[in-house]
Amino acid sequence: MPRARFTFVMIAACALMLSAASVDAQTPPAGAAKPPAPRAPAAPAAKPLLQKPYKPIAVTVTPAPDDPSFAAFRQQLADVAKNRVYAELARLVVAQGFFWAGDFAGGFDPKKSSAENFAAAIRLERGAGSGWSRLAAFAALPDAAPMASRPGVICAPSPPQFDEIEFDRVLDITQTKASDWNYPRAAGAPMRAAARPTAAVIETLGSHLVRRRGNTSGNAANNPAGQIWTRVAATSGRTGFVAAAELMPLRSDQICYLKDVTGRWSIAGYVAVGD
Repeated sequence: MPRARFTFVMIAACALMLSAASVDAQTPPAGAAKPPAPRAPAAPAAKPLLQKPYKPIAVTVTPAPDDPSFAAFRQQLADVAKNRVYAELARLVVAQGFFWAGDFAGGFDPKKSSAENFAAAIRLERGAGSGWSRLAAFAALPDAAPMASRPGVICAPSPPQFDEIEFDRVLDITQTKASDWNYPRAAGAPMRAAARPTAAVIETLGSHLVRRRGNTSGNAANNPAGQIWTRVAATSGRTGFVAAAELMPLRSDQICYLKDVTGRWSIAGYVAVGD
């Protein structure tokens, strides 16, 4: 065999042996565990969305009349709500002429007494007597406004007053609706870092509209009374929790009062706004 041909054959044989050795090195022996597949790189964690600050919109309410007899009546109403005695409540409702505006379900019964119709309007005994708690909240309100359609009648809470044009702009910017907004019952309501009364106060709310982000009952271990908390976004952009009892919706039911010629106050009616 010529030397050149012999050399070519040897080179080809060596290449074939190296190729076979490479394949054997990459193929695991029978029964051996396969190497783990390479992992895809982890996606970066999503950054939490931050609430943007929004323009403060001042809110004012009409204060209750500066009448000691009305303040005394409200205190009496608060005591009745605490004791939950129906007969005592009945004495605080007008004997005749009780009205129920917004009676959407037709609950008013002209054959029943004013006190019975008032109890139905405020849903006094519904939900283990939750109406008594609502009555106590009404009694604690510091405001009341005259009812234009009924001279001498005042209703509480008074409707909040604010710049509706500016509010419409904020609704557009935040892409929210009016029902997403509340206002504090009084300036200085504490906004806490967590839904519990012992959590740190991170901000205090002024007399302006505040964006509501939902309700929570809080952690049961730290909230044995089952207090309801509202998560809010303040005008600063910070979010936190405010006791729901500290906030008022823009539209709410009202209790209406009337002072008779003898100077005696009574519950004269109820205004419901519906769901």
